[in-house]
Amino acid sequence: MKSPVILITGASQGIGAAIAKVFAKEMGKGARLALVARNARNLSTVARACAKAGATVEVFACDVTDEEAVSAMAAAVVKRFGVVDVLINNAGVFEAAAFTKTKVATFDRILAANLRSAFLVTQVFVPAMIAKKHGDVFFMSSIAGLEAYPNSAAYCAAKFGVTGLAKVLRAETREHGVRVCCVHPGATWSPSWSSSGVPEDRIMPAEDVARAFFDIYRLSRNTVIEEIVLRPQLGDL
Repeated sequence: MKSPVILITGASQGIGAAIAKVFAKEMGKGARLALVARNARNLSTVARACAKAGATVEVFACDVTDEEAVSAMAAAVVKRFGVVDVLINNAGVFEAAAFTKTKVATFDRILAANLRSAFLVTQVFVPAMIAKKHGDVFFMSSIAGLEAYPNSAAYCAAKFGVTGLAKVLRAETREHGVRVCCVHPGATWSPSWSSSGVPEDRIMPAEDVARAFFDIYRLSRNTVIEEIVLRPQLGDL
């Protein structure tokens, strides 16, 4: 039996890179990783780290908000690896702004990066999972996809959308052997926090969030975790 193919979007840094490294470390030669993001240079750095752990790794530079680019990426992934077994929709961006100060272009960009990307990527890979009657789809939402946060209108709208998208996909695929999980992390250390002044030990390490993805994936096929909330021990910032 071939090793599972695990595709991770937004894999060039932060949580996405951490997810790739955790799967590579835990599965070693038992993992085939398809790493997707716009930054090919950073992707290659992550790929090398995963390969050192024994995983088979390929990078696919792609703007996952672009329909044609996603279609081309999917064709390249299938040609290289075949059917994707685990899809992790991690790509996304955050930008703070008061509701009345949020520009339409900013709103559209944030929805595209967080929500449109998840829709496009999932739509090209899920049909093969349904046909195979086996697969796992993860959506990276946020605590901002569960409750309102001031100065985050676009981000909350996008992540609430991701949460809803995950629920619909779960309802439509549960009879087809596909497990769907929506992950809602709170503050997680990433490059964007480096200049915030918040101590690194006040928020969650990316590796802990990444570990949750792997632990959920390795449960028996009789069990699905539909949603999981992860927060810093001291609570939200």
